[in-house]
Amino acid sequence: MKKRLIQVILCVSVLVAGTLLPQLVRAKGSKSIVYVGTFTGASSKGIYAWRFDSTSGKMEPLGLVAETTRPSFLVVHPNRRFLYAVGRPTSPGGPSIGVVLAYAVDTATGSLKLLNTTSSRGVDPTYLSVDRKGKNLLVANYNSGSVAVLPILKDGSLGETSEFIQYSGSSVHPQRQQGPHSHAINLSPDNRFAFVADLGLDKLFVYRFDSQRGKLTPNNPPAAALNPGAGPRHFTFHPGGRYVYVINEIQSTLTTFSYDARAGALKELQTVTTLPADFTGTSTAAEVQVHPNGKFVYGSNRGHDSIAVFSVNVDTGQLTLVELVPSQGKTPRNFSIDPSGSWLIVGNQDSNSLVTFRIDPKTGTLQATGQSFQVGTPSCLRFLAVN
Repeated sequence: MKKRLIQVILCVSVLVAGTLLPQLVRAKGSKSIVYVGTFTGASSKGIYAWRFDSTSGKMEPLGLVAETTRPSFLVVHPNRRFLYAVGRPTSPGGPSIGVVLAYAVDTATGSLKLLNTTSSRGVDPTYLSVDRKGKNLLVANYNSGSVAVLPILKDGSLGETSEFIQYSGSSVHPQRQQGPHSHAINLSPDNRFAFVADLGLDKLFVYRFDSQRGKLTPNNPPAAALNPGAGPRHFTFHPGGRYVYVINEIQSTLTTFSYDARAGALKELQTVTTLPADFTGTSTAAEVQVHPNGKFVYGSNRGHDSIAVFSVNVDTGQLTLVELVPSQGKTPRNFSIDPSGSWLIVGNQDSNSLVTFRIDPKTGTLQATGQSFQVGTPSCLRFLAVN
């Protein structure tokens, strides 16, 4: 009996190893393309790309892969065949309606082929997300305070708007919150709910999402409130789906919400600063991301020019500051963690640089590698896994 039990254990072990080992090898030695959106100008002409090796952390420049105006935010389709970018054209007569650009991806070269361009239905689009089924693109327009849903066609191009919502109102900050400023829109892990962070209204709006029709219906309750004057900018879900982390631009804080996936309801648990206690200068928070292992949360500070590293209490979702790491440049507007969870790349907008950090998987701490690349006014980084 004992011999038989040992044989069964060995067989199961071999089966598990045979199933998981190829996945682990691929994750450890995976290759990606890093796409970088920019604020175009004298030093930038559009979207740039690098080939990235997660084993070594090395980046190989691929150059300008799409020439376009102010592609300040990017998102990759779940099937990895398409990439979408916001466009923020300017006109002599004042603000003009933004656009969204659809591209086909050539993973062999990293090049992008324009499929079509369509209206974002608002001024100054700043954020994009694709629903989990890959059927819809959701866009947030900052200056006009609105969101829209655009159907994604079979060839990756974008159809006519299926949903549009215009916000109104204000909050307490006399300069930054005189009207709505929609800054981010994302889907829940199960694709049943959509969430909109509005910096001008200090709210995280919640909608029931119909992926088939591309429609948004206000949830009950329809929103979660942030601290007056907080200025919610970006947010992300914990990999376990139980928590949501919102980074507040104006007050440089991070708010943790518990998330009821059945009801789409949020409950505030904690708000912590992203800055050191003795900091007296001017700084605004920008990006927030959770490590793939769910143990760490990262946030960027523009002005203090740092990345704040927090550990996550997996039982409560609450955060504890681990360290504040200089971003090795000015104005870290955006950063991204590679699919393996081993590296973090920061885009320093005002020093025109990308800087690579190694992530300690046990502590979450960051170590600068000394590797950096010049690119004009980087504003968004996105990894596209190619193996």
